Amino acid sequence: MSDSLKKFRSEIDAIDAQVLKLVNARAKLARDIGYVKEDGVIYRPEREAQVLRTMQEANEGPLASEAVSNIFRAVMSNCRALEKKLSIAFLGPIGTYTEEAAFKQFGKGCDAIVCGSIDEVFRTLEADQADYAVVPVENSTEGAVGLTLDLLLSSPVKICGEVTLPIHHCLLSKQTDISEISHVFSHVQSLAQCHEWLNRFLPTVQREAVTSNAFAAQMIHDLVATDDTFAAAIASKRAAELFDLNILAENIEDDPKNTTRFLVLGKHDVAASGEDKTSLAISTKNKPGAMVDLLEPLSRYGVSMTKLESRPSKQGLWDYVFYIDIEGHQTDEKVKAALVDLNDRASVVKVLGSYPVAVV
Repeated sequence: MSDSLKKFRSEIDAIDAQVLKLVNARAKLARDIGYVKEDGVIYRPEREAQVLRTMQEANEGPLASEAVSNIFRAVMSNCRALEKKLSIAFLGPIGTYTEEAAFKQFGKGCDAIVCGSIDEVFRTLEADQADYAVVPVENSTEGAVGLTLDLLLSSPVKICGEVTLPIHHCLLSKQTDISEISHVFSHVQSLAQCHEWLNRFLPTVQREAVTSNAFAAQMIHDLVATDDTFAAAIASKRAAELFDLNILAENIEDDPKNTTRFLVLGKHDVAASGEDKTSLAISTKNKPGAMVDLLEPLSRYGVSMTKLESRPSKQGLWDYVFYIDIEGHQTDEKVKAALVDLNDRASVVKVLGSYPVAVV
């Protein structure tokens, strides 16, 4: 070993010792904060978002901002676990993108509660069988997840945060020859996100939708040695590792910027972080100009709208609920003023939650 290498490694060892000491000092402070909290709330999305933004702004490299966020998320997750190990419900089985989003937000210092459907995720949280939940709400290619929007309207849970996750699909199988594939299984949205790729490379295969990508991978793993083994799943690289499948093709999504947005659900309001978003569900009378009338207060008070989605209300034919995301926290003065005016104009206004904008 050269003298230069010995010197560098010695310096790294010294820095590692300092990092360990400082991380434990931080952990002790986090534990002490837990003793003096009056509301008993362990997870503070607004505070964690502020920490991540501050660290990214202070970052001078060579680490990328996303790497810095990953490191500090891990630190906060393990410090949080000293107060209480949180339980997080999400759509299973293990290996879904929702699981990946949950671990991105909460780190590995939590207990996973794997649910069989989005409905079950909501029910698990509502029944206090989980501390928080993570559900998909929209994809950059395929749009909104209608079931999540419908359940947000009917459920008492609140949106506490959001997570954005780049989605890169793989074609997984027991086979090693892609030309042998006769069936492809995946979630309906993933099949749609890979539609053009499938048309080009597997134009004759039968496509079948299942409850999740990871379930599709599990199905392929569990298939017995029959003609059915000429099947494949569209899922993640992690699913390939979990279910011991071959990766026949990577990054098969039609849009290389394919991204899914997930919501963090809980039972408490979240304080303002300084860079927030508020989600609303609004119903109005079916009359000419009703939608324009609803949006006017947002324009008048200078509140920027970032999303507008409509869903059938299921209360009557051609009766709709509008889902709106706006910039700002519900406690901000201009947002408060706009909400007061909206309540006077709409038949129903439900604040689904105010929460920090996702940090990469």
